[in-house]
Amino acid sequence: MDSGNTYWDDRALLEWQVELGADEAIQDAPIDRYALEAAKPKAKPDASAPPPPVQQEPEVDPVAVARVAAKNAADLEQLAAAMQAFEHCEIKRGARSFVFCDGNVDARVMIIGEAPGRDEDRAGKPFVGRAGQLLDRMLDAIQLGRGHEDAAKSVYITNVLPWRPPSNRAPEAAEIAMMLPFLERHIALADPEVIILMGNTPCQALLRKSGITRIRGNWTEVLGKPCLPMFHPAYLLRNTAAKREAWADLLEINARLKT
Repeated sequence: MDSGNTYWDDRALLEWQVELGADEAIQDAPIDRYALEAAKPKAKPDASAPPPPVQQEPEVDPVAVARVAAKNAADLEQLAAAMQAFEHCEIKRGARSFVFCDGNVDARVMIIGEAPGRDEDRAGKPFVGRAGQLLDRMLDAIQLGRGHEDAAKSVYITNVLPWRPPSNRAPEAAEIAMMLPFLERHIALADPEVIILMGNTPCQALLRKSGITRIRGNWTEVLGKPCLPMFHPAYLLRNTAAKREAWADLLEINARLKT
């Protein structure tokens, strides 16, 4: 009788060992299992698992940045430099010029307009177009002007925004808010006796009010200084009937300066 194992006997024995949990044959040389564990390939990430959250850059508050920059400006030259370095107002990228001011900084009267238009953007000065020419004639009627060397007869002019908005659109609330700290610092450094707000935008910025036809001609206060809202000269060019009210406002300014 043949006592040798047949193929089927060997196979049955292997299947029995597999059922017992054996998964490798005994090798001639010892195997370092710790080294095998270190070299074990990394498991592939589960495609169904959600991706790790992406860390976003912290949002910048343009108003807070403007407030710090304006506070650090010790004079008008530093203030102009801080405004030109301010990168959070998008209209800056489409403007040709930075329009800061015009007139005599020692003037008793400070005029604040809305924003540069096309002519102002080209010239780099506020109020030089048709509206600016009308403003000069209005001021001349009460013996004031931006060209006077005498501070008592001169005016100092600036705008809420130093850059021209696209297509001369009205400034947006966010743009006004981020440039307001610079405007307030501008007023503090210029230190005028009287402030004139030309149109709705400076009234919205400094008085938190709108509706120039309702609030014009009424004295109020801005940063501790007497202030008078007036029609913007551009509005007077479109509505000549309103020049009567504008003349009354000019007389009010003249009377205030005399007292």
